[in-house]
Amino acid sequence: MNEKLSISLPSEMVAAIKARVDAGSYASTSEVLRAAVRVWLREEEEYKERISAIRQKVAASLDDPRPNLSGHDVKQRLDAFFDKRR
Repeated sequence: MNEKLSISLPSEMVAAIKARVDAGSYASTSEVLRAAVRVWLREEEEYKERISAIRQKVAASLDDPRPNLSGHDVKQRLDAFFDKRR
């Protein structure tokens, strides 16, 4: 079931929509807006998935049982790592 909406857009957006319809890329302004909303919804879902993945990585990092290293310890380990490869 479709519902009608009344929206206000900047003239630049209206011109871009009309240009796409006039060029034959879309059959109507409604089709342009439906396509735009589909993209927006897909981007929102992808954003949620990325945030969830980041939160999982942060949680895994916080739950890591290995001991914390100081900046000095990290530098020593990196120096030793690179010294072996020279």
